[in-house]
Amino acid sequence: MNTNNYYNKDLQPFANKLRHNMTKAEACLWKYALRASALGVPFRRERPIGRFIADFVCLPLKLVIEVDGVTHLYKETQEKDTQKDKELKELGFEVLRFQDSTILTNINFVIEILKDKIEELKMIHPLCPPPAGEIKD
Repeated sequence: MNTNNYYNKDLQPFANKLRHNMTKAEACLWKYALRASALGVPFRRERPIGRFIADFVCLPLKLVIEVDGVTHLYKETQEKDTQKDKELKELGFEVLRFQDSTILTNINFVIEILKDKIEELKMIHPLCPPPAGEIKD
């Protein structure tokens, strides 16, 4: 198992720029759902993973969240997104994608989807192992 979650330090300068220039939808998702472990798990913004930068990632659950703007409607961008999702999945991550318009117009819907996915992934990647001697349900 890769202990640094495939962190790519070569992408860090670009990730830092992205972190300081979030889109309106990314800022909304961060503020209302992901910042300060609002959903009970920690998220990081613009995290280099492999040869990509994930918009948001919860490393303990291996969950990547991508926010797609209008450029993601172009065929070329969609092909790149498909490749990114495939490679991240091969590294053990699950990817959720949201259109920026959905985040901006229905953040509560997005939060509910995230809550459901987090609960599902907690079954696969338990965050806290039970104390020694206890039986895990």
